[in-house]
Amino acid sequence: VQLQASGGGLVQTGGSLRLSCVASGRAFFIYDMGWFRQAPGKEREFVSSISWTGGNTAYADSVKGRFTISGDNAKNTVYLEMNTLKPEDTAVYYCAATWRRSGSRMNPSGYDFWGQGTEVTVSS
Repeated sequence: VQLQASGGGLVQTGGSLRLSCVASGRAFFIYDMGWFRQAPGKEREFVSSISWTGGNTAYADSVKGRFTISGDNAKNTVYLEMNTLKPEDTAVYYCAATWRRSGSRMNPSGYDFWGQGTEVTVSS
């Protein structure tokens, strides 16, 4: 499975961005997908995940109410709608996918495939 993320950019505080991640290859076997982010000097952290079969979603507390994850199975694409952005949201955002039915979706170890990352910068 190959993942291609896009949609990052520079935005002012309070602004919005929509990230996209397209899966190719053996995308049919994907079970869950997620978004993580990594700020300079910090570890990669969970942002959100979505079940590719049931649509169940999960969010980090820091983005609840501001970010929305969604998926389009027909296009093998997952989206992350980010609203009311804050400077602390500045990071490289990575999409991830897993073939496994179980595993911690809030931990990077719960995923098998990763995209290249797309950079989000929120200016104050």
